[in-house]
Amino acid sequence: MKHASLKMLAGAAVVLMLASTPALAGDNTSPSGQQQQAPQYPNATRKEPKLDLTDAKEAKALNDGINAAQNNDKDKATQLLQPIVDSSKSKYAQAMALQALARLDAVNNNLPAGIDKLKRSLDNGVLPNEAYFQIQYELATFYELNQQYQEAIDTIEQWRAQGKRETADSYATEGEAYYHLKKYPESIAAIQKAESIAGKPDPRWDQLLMVDYNESGQKDKAAALAKQAVSASPTDPTSFHNALSLDIQSQNFSDALKLLEQTKADGKIPFTENDYVTMAKLYVNDAQSDSNQDPSADTSKAIQVLQEGMSKGVVKPSADNYMLMGDANMIAQNYADAASAYQKAIPSASDGEPAYKAGVAYVLTNQFSSAKPLLQQAIDKGVKHKGRAYMALAQADIGLKDKAAAATAVMEAEKDPETAAQAKKWLHDANIGN
Repeated sequence: MKHASLKMLAGAAVVLMLASTPALAGDNTSPSGQQQQAPQYPNATRKEPKLDLTDAKEAKALNDGINAAQNNDKDKATQLLQPIVDSSKSKYAQAMALQALARLDAVNNNLPAGIDKLKRSLDNGVLPNEAYFQIQYELATFYELNQQYQEAIDTIEQWRAQGKRETADSYATEGEAYYHLKKYPESIAAIQKAESIAGKPDPRWDQLLMVDYNESGQKDKAAALAKQAVSASPTDPTSFHNALSLDIQSQNFSDALKLLEQTKADGKIPFTENDYVTMAKLYVNDAQSDSNQDPSADTSKAIQVLQEGMSKGVVKPSADNYMLMGDANMIAQNYADAASAYQKAIPSASDGEPAYKAGVAYVLTNQFSSAKPLLQQAIDKGVKHKGRAYMALAQADIGLKDKAAAATAVMEAEKDPETAAQAKKWLHDANIGN
């Protein structure tokens, strides 16, 4: 199961991060507006430096620039903040201006530039602990978004060690980085730690945990977590599809089919085309199992599911879907219905497979005059098993009492290694050739 949502979550993380971050400086010459809140790093090992911003005019320019950056007004923010970065005598002002400009870089998809500015801000030296550790955590997030996963982990661990603070989000960020590095045990441990701190599961973290379990071979745990998510969120399509995907990957086809049947019956999650088609394929698979003595019940369900999806306009009348319907009918030995379904697939098919299968269905019902042109069409358009198509064509020719044409078809089949022995025997028995 591919964890497609990780990239989507990461893409949204920049916006969420910036939206949730408080103002970076107060309206006066010190960050007192920040420090009025309860300190987040009371046990930090870093010694706080003495602040050096004393110019009220520069403090106002800094605040105005930060506000412009938070509103994504790049031109105004740059106009106000870049001169502070270039020539301010206050290292504090420079550091805070760099952070604000780094955020603009992130929003405008220039993470490397943002990373450089955040590093310069941290190296500046004159930052209160609240601002310093906030920027350090942002740097870890920037690294992760820029796919520098080891750097993200190293920075988070440094943030945790120096700031003497643990948060659920920090462990979740670390868990995602470990996942991308394919260090699944470490990712699992980090996500579990995140959930233990949060005191409750998070759907995003559970999804990552499922992938970790699946990729590390713990498919039973992945499936159990997926089913738990479905029970907790019966209207969530993501949880449903995660559970379905894991059942199929683990070849728990009966569980997958039960999940589809239950979800369809509940009607709480709209079925997609893929859901209908997957359900039909599982019925066909069940019909072909060794333990199934009467496949007709499952094949009928497969056909009904496809027809229902098509009637609702959800399942497209595509070549693949009509081929699946034809296959279900063939297994049930409903050859006439199979031929009809296959023929509906012919116009949009990229090769001759539907025509070949339709021709075979007609041969099986002794409708040789209908079979022959379809089989010839299949050969002309291209089939996966050319020798088999020629042997079927020969059967149609025999049914039409055209032995010469049959012999010609079999001689073509003899050229295919797959059917060479069968064709050679036919020709020998018919006393044709050697």
